[in-house]
Amino acid sequence: MKIIPVILSGGSGRRMWPVSRSSRPKQFLKFGTEHSLLQNTLLRCQAELFDDRPIIVGAKGHRFLIAQDLQEIGMSSDIVLEPVARSSCAAIAVACLQAERRAQEAIVLVLAADHHIPERGAFVRAVEVSLDDVAGGNLMTFGITPDHPATGYGYILPGERLVAGHRIDRFIEKPDRVQAEELVASGYLWNSGNFLFRADAFLAELQRRQPDVLAAVSAALDKARTDLDFLRLDEEAFCTSPRVAVDNAIFERTEKAGVLPVDYDWSDIGSWDELTKVLPADANENVTVGDAAIVDGRRNVVHSDGKLTALLGVDDLAVISTRDVVLVTARSRAQDVRSLVGTLTASGRSEANEAMQIFRPWGNYERLESTQGYQVKRITVNPGGVLSLQSHQHRAEHWVVVDGCAEATIEDAVCTLEANQSIYVPAGSRHRLANRGNDPLVLIEVQTGTYLGEDDITRFDDVYGR
Repeated sequence: MKIIPVILSGGSGRRMWPVSRSSRPKQFLKFGTEHSLLQNTLLRCQAELFDDRPIIVGAKGHRFLIAQDLQEIGMSSDIVLEPVARSSCAAIAVACLQAERRAQEAIVLVLAADHHIPERGAFVRAVEVSLDDVAGGNLMTFGITPDHPATGYGYILPGERLVAGHRIDRFIEKPDRVQAEELVASGYLWNSGNFLFRADAFLAELQRRQPDVLAAVSAALDKARTDLDFLRLDEEAFCTSPRVAVDNAIFERTEKAGVLPVDYDWSDIGSWDELTKVLPADANENVTVGDAAIVDGRRNVVHSDGKLTALLGVDDLAVISTRDVVLVTARSRAQDVRSLVGTLTASGRSEANEAMQIFRPWGNYERLESTQGYQVKRITVNPGGVLSLQSHQHRAEHWVVVDGCAEATIEDAVCTLEANQSIYVPAGSRHRLANRGNDPLVLIEVQTGTYLGEDDITRFDDVYGR
């Protein structure tokens, strides 16, 4: 029987703000590499050992981002959508129930969508080695051999020997620097948060330790409905589940928790400082992504999205530049970005969670300028993409095609627009935009009106079922 990969993709990625935001968190970002973190996680499970159809559990607001990532790498998946966030225990539980529907005695490999593990061969071998302990009903995790006293990770102390791994003696949550040094010296491992077990063994422990979680997710899955390629969990039932992490709910309480020590490279990319583990550095230990220049500076991390970001005579900084936000922090404080985002959210700053570039099932749009009375967007429609037939009560729109070919519908009239051609969409008129070609369609949209919010939309027809 092949192992079913379970990918948990519900995180918001606040510690990698401002590039990662709740509308498009870090698992969907590439950070200077060919594939997104989610895509790399999926590709890591392309081996004979694994079922070729993983289960992805993600937020309903990210459904089309998940689908797009799968499409780009030519993979398919069971995509289970959480109506609300209920932490990792509920997500893993629903994935185990779904796995049992597909195969009796299913074995699942639970992986975070946003971790970096470059050594695929070593990763696959570790999973294979752990199967002997899983066969005995143990719930296995993978413990990373530390190479420094990190304060951003949890720690595990391996104890009694199993077949391949060890029983877990103790868990320690994120320690301070002094304690972390002591833990590394005492043989503790980093808790990777990735797991391997039989689905029935996990669900049996869940029934013993957290029956309310099991009851809620079972009802949510029984009442789930299919929507295009997605499985939507029932919101009312799922909301009754306690919000609890799997470590606290199960692993720290069960006698069946085991750990396999591994020494492959691993990072949860939990801060901008952690990016130094993923990307190569220059001779001065600077790591850069995008258009960046550093003179007389050492050990800096720079991520520049769309414009030159230059540093002169500074050391040990993380400088993150996007179109609407510039973050400057000492690398030693990079773990605290999450609290900064919380402060910005509490003060009502939209930049805390909303990115300038918004992804939709048909493509994406980017806000170029917004002020009283008008807004300018750059819209990209993927080949075959079709926007909904819609109208706006408070705004008119002007479309100017800059690349590709657009099919524009306004009321009963349909026309074709090529580069350098434009059309006016009056307020209140039914309209639709489509790309019937083989190349991306790019246009500039200028909105004018008394209200420009995204909620001023009435849909009459939508191929994506929104």
